Amino acid sequence: MNTELSLSSIQSLLDGNLADPGSLLGPHPISYCGNEATAIRVFQPNAQSMWVVDSNSGSKRPMRRVHPEGIFEAICDETPENQYRVEMIDKAGETVQTTDPYSVPSIFSDFDRYLLGEGRHHDMYERLGAQLRTVDGVVGVNFSVWAPNARAVQVVGEFNSWDGRHTVMQRIPDLGIWELFVPGAKVGQRYKFRIQTEEGRWIDKCDPLAFASELPPLTANIISDISSYTWSDDDWMQQRAEFDPMHAPMNVYEVHLGSWQKGPGRTHGWLSYRDLAARLVDYCHRMNFTHIELMPISEHPFSGSWGYQSVGYFAPTSRHGSPDDFMFFVDHLHQNGIGILIDWVPAHFPKDDHGLRRFDGSALYEHADPRQGEHPDWGTMIFNYGRNEVKNFLISNALFWLDKYHIDGLRVDAVASMLYLDYSRENGEWVPNRYGGRENLEAIDFFREFNDAVHTNHPGVVTAAEESTAWPGVSRSTKDGGLGFDYKWNMGWMNDTLRYMRNEPIHRQFHQNELTFSMIYAFTENFMLPLSHDEVVHGKGSLISQMPGDMWQKFANLRLLYSYMWTHPGKKLLFMGGELAQWNEWNDDDGPQWELLDFATHRGIQQLVADLNKLVVENPALHHFDFSGDGFEWIDCQNAQDSTLVYIRKGTADHAPILVCSNFTPVPREDYRIGVPESGYWKEVFNSDSEAYGGSNVGNYPGCETTGVGHHGRDDSILVTLPPLGTSIFRLEQ
Repeated sequence: MNTELSLSSIQSLLDGNLADPGSLLGPHPISYCGNEATAIRVFQPNAQSMWVVDSNSGSKRPMRRVHPEGIFEAICDETPENQYRVEMIDKAGETVQTTDPYSVPSIFSDFDRYLLGEGRHHDMYERLGAQLRTVDGVVGVNFSVWAPNARAVQVVGEFNSWDGRHTVMQRIPDLGIWELFVPGAKVGQRYKFRIQTEEGRWIDKCDPLAFASELPPLTANIISDISSYTWSDDDWMQQRAEFDPMHAPMNVYEVHLGSWQKGPGRTHGWLSYRDLAARLVDYCHRMNFTHIELMPISEHPFSGSWGYQSVGYFAPTSRHGSPDDFMFFVDHLHQNGIGILIDWVPAHFPKDDHGLRRFDGSALYEHADPRQGEHPDWGTMIFNYGRNEVKNFLISNALFWLDKYHIDGLRVDAVASMLYLDYSRENGEWVPNRYGGRENLEAIDFFREFNDAVHTNHPGVVTAAEESTAWPGVSRSTKDGGLGFDYKWNMGWMNDTLRYMRNEPIHRQFHQNELTFSMIYAFTENFMLPLSHDEVVHGKGSLISQMPGDMWQKFANLRLLYSYMWTHPGKKLLFMGGELAQWNEWNDDDGPQWELLDFATHRGIQQLVADLNKLVVENPALHHFDFSGDGFEWIDCQNAQDSTLVYIRKGTADHAPILVCSNFTPVPREDYRIGVPESGYWKEVFNSDSEAYGGSNVGNYPGCETTGVGHHGRDDSILVTLPPLGTSIFRLEQ
C-alpha cells in the first residue's frame, strides 16, 4: 500500500524487535499533497477495521490497512496533539475504543530523568515497573524497565495473550529505560518482560520492581494496586517518629512465617498473612516481645533459601497472600503495639533465569568478572554497588518497604560479605580496590547513603547490621565516619557465650574470660545480642541440645543462658522455638515443636522468656544505657574458681539499679557475700531456678537487706544464696 513506511522497518515491527517503535507508530508529521499533515499509525493484528476518533468532537476518520498483518494508517489535516483515540472492530466483531499507546507522553518528567541519571531517584518504585495510569479517560498500566543493553523489549501478559508484537516498548534516550502504556491492562493480570539481547536472543524476565508475583514455582508478575489499602496505624506511626533506638527497650522475636505455625488444608500448610497477624499479636503479647523480625519477606523462588535468595525485591511473597494482606498484617501488629523489622538482603541474588542475573543479556546488576560478581559460598551473584542505577535500585527498595508497608526496621544480612572484597576467597580470587586494599569502597559508600536515606526519610526507623568482623564504626554516624547503622549484631558475644555454655560446668573455671571478654568492647558499637536461626541450623542442633549435662542440667543451663543474655547490655533477639526449648534443629518444613508445651519443663522455659522480656521492659536499668558504660558496673568478674558473675545494671538517677548474680555451676552457693553500691533492701525480682520455670526453687525470696559489712570494694553488702546453674536478680527498693 502507498505509505512512507519502509519494508525493512515494517518487518522489524512485525518481528517485534524494533528498538524505536514510536518512530513508526503513533502520530508523525508528514508532508501530504504539498501540505503539512499528520500520519497516525497503529499496529493491531486483531483488528478488522479501525478509525481515529477526535477526543473533543467525537468525529471519526477511517484508517486504511497498509499491511495485511494489521498495520493501519490515517492521514489527518491537523495535528491532534494526542487528543485522539483509536476505535476498532476486532475479529470477534466487537467494537473497542482505546488510547493509542504510542501517542501517550512519558510518565518520566525531566526531574525524574535527572534523578535517575544521578542514581538518586529514591522513590523510583513510583515510576518503574507496572504503574496504574489513566490517559484521556482510558485506564491502563504504564510499564517501564531498565534494560540499557537490550536491542528491543516487549511487555507480554494476559492483556495481549502473551504476544508482544504489538506491545513493543519505547526506549527513553540516555536512560536505558523502556516504556509503554498499555490501555486496558488490569489489576490482577499476569505479565513479564520479553527482552532481545544484543546477540538477538529472546529471554523472558520478571519485572525487578513488580509489586506481586505468582505463587512459586510459577514466576510471572501480577499487576497490583498497592495504594488502595486504608491504614489504621496513625497513632503508631506518630509515636514511631519519636522512637529513641538508643534508650528504648527492644526484645525481638525472629520469625520465619512459612513455618512458625501451620494450617491444615493449605498449600504446604502456609497460613495467610491475616491469620498470622492475629496469632502473632496474641503470642507476642503473652511473651512480652516488643518487636518481631521476619526472615526475608520478599518473593523468592526456592522456599529452602528461607527468603535469602530473592527475585521479587518489591513483592511480599505470595505464599501468604496479596500485598493488601501483608499491609493488613503490619497494620494489625502496629495497632496492637508491636513493631516489625524485616531481613533485607542486598548482599546477593540468585542465578534463576527469570531474575536479575544477566537481566538484559549483559552483566547489568552484577559485576561481569566472577571474582567480583559471584559468591563462592552461596552460588549467588553480587550486586555492583558502584553502579549508580544498581545502588539506586537497592536504596529505593529499602525505602519502599518503609513507605508502602510501614516497616519499622531493616536488618541487613551478610554485611561482612559486602565490606570485604576477599570475603571467603583465596589469593588471586579477588580484585583489590583502587588503593590495592581489600575493602569494598563502593559498598561502604552504599551503606552510608542507604542509612542516611532511611533515617532522613523515616525518623524512628532502625537499621541493624549482621556484621561478624571488627570493622570499626558500623553503628556510628556517617558524619563521624561510620556506616550509619543503629545496631550491630554482636556475633562475638554470641560465639563466645555459646562456646562457654557448651563446656561442662567443671571446666568452666578455665573459660571465665569467654564470658567477661564481651565487656571489653561492649560499648564500641550499639550491639544487639542475637540467638538467631543461624545458631540452630546446619548441624548445630537446637539451643537446648547444645547445653551439657543431664536433662535437669540442660534445662537449667538454658535458663541460665537466657538470664545472662537478657541482663547483658544490648538489645535482644531470639529465634522462634528457642523459647520452647525445642529439641529438634530448625527446618523450614516443620517449624517449632509446639507439642512440647504439654510438658512442664518446656512451659517453664517459655514462661521464663516471657518474664525476662517483661523485666527488661519494666526496668529502665536493663535497657536505658544498653550502649553506654554508664549502664553497667562489675561487682565481681574474677571468681573463676566458683564460675560466678555479679554485676549491676543502671539507668538514670531516677531508675532503681538492678543487681545480677549468676552461678554457672550446679553447686548452690549459700551465704555468698556480694558488695552493693547502696544500702537498703534488695528485692529478688527474678530467679531462673524458680519452680515456675522448672527449677529447684533455691533462692532469696523475697529479698535481702544490706548487712553493713563492706565487700567487693564497696561499703555495704548482702548475703545471698546463688541457685545452681541459675541467676538471681535483685532491685533496690527505695
